[in-house]
Amino acid sequence: MAVGALIGAYQENDRGELRALLPLAGRTLIEYQARCAAAAGAAPIVVMVERVPPALHEAFERLRGDGLAVIPVSDGNEAASRFEAGSLILLLGDGVAAPAELLAQLAEEPEPAVATVPDDEAHEAYERIDATSRWAGVALVDGRTLGATAAMLGDWDLQSTLLRRALQDGALRVRVATAGEPLLADSAEQLGGFERALIVSSRGTRSDWSSRYVLPLVEEFATERLLDTQVRPQWLIWTALGLNLAAALAFTRGWLWPSLGMLILSTPLDLVARRLATLRLRPLPPRSLSLQLLWPTAGLALLGLGWRLATHGSGWGTLVTALAALAFAEAARIELGNDEVPGQVWLFSRRNAILAMVPFAIAGAWALGLVALALYAAASFFFVQNWHHRIRPD
Repeated sequence: MAVGALIGAYQENDRGELRALLPLAGRTLIEYQARCAAAAGAAPIVVMVERVPPALHEAFERLRGDGLAVIPVSDGNEAASRFEAGSLILLLGDGVAAPAELLAQLAEEPEPAVATVPDDEAHEAYERIDATSRWAGVALVDGRTLGATAAMLGDWDLQSTLLRRALQDGALRVRVATAGEPLLADSAEQLGGFERALIVSSRGTRSDWSSRYVLPLVEEFATERLLDTQVRPQWLIWTALGLNLAAALAFTRGWLWPSLGMLILSTPLDLVARRLATLRLRPLPPRSLSLQLLWPTAGLALLGLGWRLATHGSGWGTLVTALAALAFAEAARIELGNDEVPGQVWLFSRRNAILAMVPFAIAGAWALGLVALALYAAASFFFVQNWHHRIRPD
């Protein structure tokens, strides 16, 4: 069954600020709500507003620029007309920051459902349902109920009235776990803790020792600084690709340290890009071509170093060594596939290889560094191969 979304964006806090425009994750709360709804598969996304100030219009334009069609309406009848007959509608309360997982859970319900929190002191700002429960700010309602409610409303509050009618019609009550509770925000300060939790939860799996032990501080710093900017995650991936290609060219010109510096700069960029994309609820496709090109372009840089050393005193063995390192690294990658092996963080990877080269560069032993990388890649390949043969004997 089709699922739409209806979001309230008309209430102001004590400072005269629209709750929908409170800052969250580098954007506004209404943008976060709309992206969560879209991630749950909701379409169309309708926003109830009394007026559209410039800041709210800009938020809508940013969402449309990302391919999310957001439809502002000014009354319940217009809102009801935007949904297909018989559809289910995600209802997001004004000023409610809900985990995306909760919206996805409700969107999968076959019948109307209302998310609830306990009726206690910690939730006194939430709307009371009965003696034991309050509304968590998120619900799944029936389109027919929305239409009937809008037709009889008059000047009543659509959000509250729609909630009451859904409960009277027997909507399922879903008690929200404490760890996944939505936040009913009235100020930017209240959203600060929710934003911090989002940043922490955006940390992906750190699959190599460089991202686990060396780059976390850089990754955290860059993510927090870029979150409030217009920088797109894809730009960071393209920057990493550009740095890899520039390093490959610079190696052939003999600019060894600048080349290694560019490669080092590229190492956290895809990590930061993935986190920004996750925080903005538009994850990068795992099989994105630009992501897949990071390893080949870094390999070109390794070949560039091998060629430079081979033609300037070290002999052609360095180029052969670079080719061997790439061959073993690619064989290990293919052999590993999508599996996980014990101690995987210590295996050869693009980031691990770049950072492992630094001590050799400091010592001026570039050729020896290539030999070490070839041995590192070979050891990783034989380790993965041996592990596969032990768990899948012929």
